[in-house]
Order: sequence, then structure tokens, then C-alpha cells
Amino acid sequence: MEPHALLLDDPDPTADPAAQVEPPPLPHAFGARVLIWKQDPSVKEIGARTAFLPGVVLAGPRDARIAPGEPGIAAVEPNAFGDFLVPPDTPQFDAVHTFAVVRQTLTMYQRSLSAAGAAIPLPWQWNSGADTSPLRVFPHGLPNVMNAFYSRAQACLRFGDFVPGGDGARVYTCRSFDIVAHETAHAVLDGLKPRWLLADAPPQTGGLHEAFGDLSAIFLALAQLDQCEALVAQTKARLHDKSFLADIAEQFGLALGSGAGLRNADNDLTLSQAGTQVHAISRVFTGAVYDVLADVFAYERDPEREDDAAVLHRVAAYLGGVLLRALVAAPDSAATYADVVNEMLRIVGADGRPPAYGGFIRNQFSRREVVEAGSGNAASLPGVRLAARVCDAPGARQDRSACCGTMQLPEYRHAARLPAGEAAAAGAVVGAVAGAAP
Repeated sequence: MEPHALLLDDPDPTADPAAQVEPPPLPHAFGARVLIWKQDPSVKEIGARTAFLPGVVLAGPRDARIAPGEPGIAAVEPNAFGDFLVPPDTPQFDAVHTFAVVRQTLTMYQRSLSAAGAAIPLPWQWNSGADTSPLRVFPHGLPNVMNAFYSRAQACLRFGDFVPGGDGARVYTCRSFDIVAHETAHAVLDGLKPRWLLADAPPQTGGLHEAFGDLSAIFLALAQLDQCEALVAQTKARLHDKSFLADIAEQFGLALGSGAGLRNADNDLTLSQAGTQVHAISRVFTGAVYDVLADVFAYERDPEREDDAAVLHRVAAYLGGVLLRALVAAPDSAATYADVVNEMLRIVGADGRPPAYGGFIRNQFSRREVVEAGSGNAASLPGVRLAARVCDAPGARQDRSACCGTMQLPEYRHAARLPAGEAAAAGAVVGAVAGAAP
């Protein structure tokens, strides 16, 4: 026998080819470790931690979908291991942190579509077959401005910084996990529903945009097991106890003297109380989804069989995917809260989830005056749509005062004619999600 015949990976010529076992694939060689704030810098129990980003990450940092736009921050080079581990409170850290949270947000929603059977990259609004330009990120893009924004016209995210009260330590909005995820969510949703961001859309449509931003920060936090573990420990698995999860942008809120975050997702606001101010309206939708999350988590908990943090991680991933799929399936113009709620009910039913899931959605959104509760078993039958309860008044205009910078940009104030191919890229995603298997 020739010596080479003894090699373990040399096929046996006498063996049945159908029985040959393929060697396992090599481990995925690409990916980078990054040091980021896993919440706001003010949330000391979380702090700065190392995260892993699978995929190719180049100097900058950048990848095919996200690029640095900051001329004042030199490109951050990876170390010898391909990692971006730079100390906090430096411009280089800000560049890495901001890129990482944008990437994690986009990846979270791409995974949601993949789980629904639609493994298609989410487009930026300007993307087409001829334009694959990335989203540019400016961590220090608004000096001395207490805000941040997503701009479709500039194809970028810009983050401000300011000194509270004119003295003290400077606050950088790019260092807030919540703010970066929120602004990235505006870009994600604009790629799918270009008309929703226009100021002449009804107030509830604007509220959906802002709520999606806040909910993206919540779902992204829960996409990380260490944050799920910290939350379970902090609240003893009671999501309605005060926690870092429900408070949005804690450091920014403290700088403004609120004593907490900019907004609290764990609220009881109803539509009749909200008026037309977009942030107030958004809190109604955000609060209802947060309540549904708490209900589903409590329903699925079984500490004797599964760790609470693992359950919360799994439940949040599913509910975040349901929200994205419901937004995609909602009307392309003038979408209402009831439109999205009915799509959420349709999706959990089509996915074969327990009837309790639909019950939680109906109960929490009817309590918020979004939909009528329905009566008897008819309310839970497939194809039955719940009627809207509190609707936007005919011709009602959005009040975008006190909103994030995105909603206040002049480029969204007028319904100028959008390019004829505005939804070409988004159409592929919408069609794939609509036809996806649960």
C-alpha cells in the first residue's frame, strides 16, 4: 500500500460514494472584536464591554453597508488580530462604538427577515441596482448641538455633542447605545417605507417612525445575552420594575435635568392623551409593545426548564421580528397604528403561536385606545381585523417639535415628488417578507 493511502481524508476507492462523509467546513475566519458602551455611559452596571461583529470589518471601521464620514477622526486601524479595541472617551472609540451599534442594528433586522424566510439585505433608501452606496456615519458630526439625525439627502447619520448648562463634562450623543440604535432605525425604516418620513403624513405615521427608533434600542439591548442577564438580575425577571431597559437615552435625559432618560417605554399613555405631538404619540405605541413583551415573557417563563435570560433573549428576538414584518406589510402611505396592530395579529397567527400572543396584542393596544377590543371568539379568528378606536382627525398635521433631529430636518417637510424608483429596492424585501414562510 502506498503511504498516502493511510491519510484519514483520502477517500477509500472501494467505498460507496454516497456514503462518503464531507469534512466539516473551516471556521468562519472573518470578524472583529470591538469595545463599545453596551448602554449609555451613565449606566454603570453595564459599562463598556467587548462585543464581536461577525463579517469583514475594515479600517475605519467600515464594511460594505456602513462607512465613516468623519473628516476630523482619522480612520481607526485594526490591531494585529483584526480587532478594534480602543479606550473609551476618545474620538477613535466614538468611531468604533458608533459603527458597531449601527452594524448591530442592521444585523438584528436582517436576521429577523432571515428567520422569516426572506434572507435579503435591507436597502438604504437611495440603494438601487446601480447605487450600492453605504450609510455614512459622523460620530462628531454636529458640534455643540443637542441632537442627532438621519438624513436621506446626505445618506448619513450625524451625532451631536454639547456641554450641559455651558459647563461640566461634554455629552456625546454618539456614545449612547440607545440614540445610535434609534437613528439607525430611522434609516432602516426609510429604506422600506420612503413616504412615512414625510411631514405631511398623518400623525400616527410619524409616531410609527419614532416608536420604531425607541423599540429598536430596546430590542437591540435584548439581542445581547449579557444585557438580558443584567436586566433579569436587576428586576428579578419583572420587566415592569424600573430598569435601564425602559429608560431611553439615560445620559442625555440626565443632562437635561429629567432625572431619567429622554423617554420611558414603560408608560400608560393613551392615544386620546397624546394629541399630535409625534414623540408623545410614539410613546403610546412603544409602551404597548413593551407591555406585550412583558406579557409574552411572563407567559413563556419556566425557570425550572430554561434560564430567564435565555427566554427573554428568544422572546424579544421573535417580537422584534414580528414588529418589522408588520411594518413592512402595512400600507406604503398614511399607515395607522391599527394597520400595524392588525398585521402583528395576522403574523403571530400565521406563525402558529399560542392564542395568548394575539390576546396580549389585542389587550394592550385596546387599552391604549389604538384598536377596539372586539367581542367573543370572533376577535381572534384569522382574517378578522380590529377596528381603529382613536384615529387621526381628517387633515391633522404632525407636531414635530421636541422630536429627534431626523423628524425636524427640512428635507422631510414637503411631499416633493420622490424618484419614480423610490421603492424599487424596498419592493424586493416587501415581496419576500409577504411571501415568507413563518
